[in-house]
Amino acid sequence: MSLNERISKVIEYSNLTPSEFADEIDVQRSSISHITSGRNKPSLEFIIKIKSRFPELLWDWLVTGEGEMLKSELPEVEILEGQTEEDKVRPTPLPDLFTMMNNDDDFGAEETEMELPQSGSGESFISSQDKASEKISDSQRLGNSPEEILSQVIGNQTNKIKRIVLFYENGKFESFEP
Repeated sequence: MSLNERISKVIEYSNLTPSEFADEIDVQRSSISHITSGRNKPSLEFIIKIKSRFPELLWDWLVTGEGEMLKSELPEVEILEGQTEEDKVRPTPLPDLFTMMNNDDDFGAEETEMELPQSGSGESFISSQDKASEKISDSQRLGNSPEEILSQVIGNQTNKIKRIVLFYENGKFESFEP
């Protein structure tokens, strides 16, 4: 199985469309299409992004195609003679976010409110708003009308007109060549 086929298998595993997969691993959408079609080979950065988004994938499988695609969910524990099922080491499940919030009495205690500086900050804020409104009111259209610009261009006979393009408000355009 080629690297491109393995990446297609990862996309299939993720249950995402190629576009969603590209967004998920933060790459251009076209790169997914180019890689899965065989046009391009994935870069190391591309493979690292896949691995960081899907840590359950095994490096050996992703890079070389050897071994299993996914890490096993629970580590295998060898059973020694004389041990029963209850004697086996059982991993403790990790708590989810909401369990941690409910069990932590100090959750959110570090939150602080943002305080405004007292020394004349209100005046500087108002003056900066006034400056911004002055800039907006100072902006205006240039005095040159399209006719004036055209007469300036036509009046300069050293340059010959190659093409004139008219753009209309409805998105259409016309091109004229003398």
